[in-house]
Amino acid sequence: MHTPRVPLASEGYPFILFSAFATLSFSLLGLVVPALGALLLTAFVTYFFRDPARVLPEETDAIVSPADGKVIVVRELDDDCFLHERVHKISIFMNVFNVHVNRIPLAGTVERVVLTPGRFYAADKDKAVLHNERCALTVATPAGARYAVVQIAGLIARRIVCRAEPGDRVAAGQRYGMIRFGSRLDLYLPLATEIRVREGELVRAGESVLGVLRESAGDKA
Repeated sequence: MHTPRVPLASEGYPFILFSAFATLSFSLLGLVVPALGALLLTAFVTYFFRDPARVLPEETDAIVSPADGKVIVVRELDDDCFLHERVHKISIFMNVFNVHVNRIPLAGTVERVVLTPGRFYAADKDKAVLHNERCALTVATPAGARYAVVQIAGLIARRIVCRAEPGDRVAAGQRYGMIRFGSRLDLYLPLATEIRVREGELVRAGESVLGVLRESAGDKA
């Protein structure tokens, strides 16, 4: 029998319990205004850490969005940091109202996980890519292609959570981490990828198709 899953990210429980405790304490002390403020904070924190179920697309080799949010970058460039080749880059900005649970874009084996300390500029700015704290995940697909997905902390976000480790076999749409209180994810894809998203589009983690990785993407010839 399938056990129903509570639709909240586990990382949110300490925040939710703390704000709920504050609400109860203020209420017992008869402090109405602080109690209402704490209640609103509890509601917001609970909403922020929501983790709804998602339905994967049926298309073979579909690359699903790793995050909810707005696509702010879709372009081709030379990647000198992660894959060290020319790639397609897709950047997704998450505001504080988006679901913040991050998901694996495409099945494969985790090759590297690199956490780089840094600053906390606004995540929708170009300098955030160079200077902000980030966690880069490099994944090799069964066909031999490689891609990278990078969690980037933002102005408010101060904590990147990444549960994936080198050697892990991951599935498309699988939850692997989150960034607390807003930020962005950058996705670096092989040139053979057929991109199906444009700047300005709103996407959902684990459901929205960003592109399709063709078999030739893993060819080295």
